[in-house]
Amino acid sequence: MNAPAGGAVQGPLAIGVDIGGTKVAAGVVDAAGRVVARARRLTPSRDHRAVEACIADVVGVLREQHEVVAVGIGAAGFVDAERARVLFAPHLAWRNEPLRDAVQEVLGLPVVVENDANAAAWAEWRFGAGRQESRLVCVTLGTGNGAVQRGRYGMAGEFGHMVVVPDGHRCECGNRGCLEQYASGNVLGREARELARAGSPVTVPLMERVGGDIDALVGPVITEAARDGDPCAIELFEEVGRWLGIGLANLAAALDPGMFVIGGGVSDAGELLLRPARESFRRTLTGRGFRPEPRIVTAALGPEAGLVGAADLARAG
Repeated sequence: MNAPAGGAVQGPLAIGVDIGGTKVAAGVVDAAGRVVARARRLTPSRDHRAVEACIADVVGVLREQHEVVAVGIGAAGFVDAERARVLFAPHLAWRNEPLRDAVQEVLGLPVVVENDANAAAWAEWRFGAGRQESRLVCVTLGTGNGAVQRGRYGMAGEFGHMVVVPDGHRCECGNRGCLEQYASGNVLGREARELARAGSPVTVPLMERVGGDIDALVGPVITEAARDGDPCAIELFEEVGRWLGIGLANLAAALDPGMFVIGGGVSDAGELLLRPARESFRRTLTGRGFRPEPRIVTAALGPEAGLVGAADLARAG
């Protein structure tokens, strides 16, 4: 990550935990946003008790070497306004789960639970690309103005679940046509696989990359191919970027931020994604030509933004 470099570790230390569908990543984070130690486990299963045990285990490993004051958990799901319960998680079996109290009882430390996207947005505002920006939006994440805007019930910022294509692709949230089904890293692989299964000749170079295994056509493979100049991969990025730009224009109409920070694995593609996104944004923006345009930049903290933000929010209490 591109956190502040150099200098002594600044305390107090907190642990941030980022829970995804495939991994539980944790880190000891100092007051300057630097990750000074890391640990990782595979997400054990969809069973909520097993995940909670995994959290306790990975935190315990880090506590053996570092004295920490609090633990922040970034959870991919709807977190209540008290930052205590995960009301719903599409990738895990959390349904009104009292995650804060369950983990706090085991660890004996203060625990804060936050939506993982909100945590990443907070980290970018505090330590990353959004520093000194008074109002920012992290794509489908959250808004920053000295506080995370969680909404009345704690579930604000789920922009990825705005329906943009009625009766479109099915989303894991239960709806169809959500923005994240058209502007996310998973889309790259899905569209490439659909083209390959249809026998499209444009996918021949991509298929050669994966030895003919259609299921191996996933986002990172498409990203690498696009960087190498593969026309099909570049076209897929242009399509994802187009939808991203449309989504950002809608958010600009509603929120009028000064900056959009684009995070997640697909953002590693840089201008392959941002160029078409900016072009689509400018074509779609309400009042274009007669209003200031927010900047659209990539996140600075990379995949560790979520755990950095969770730790910082937990340290603040």
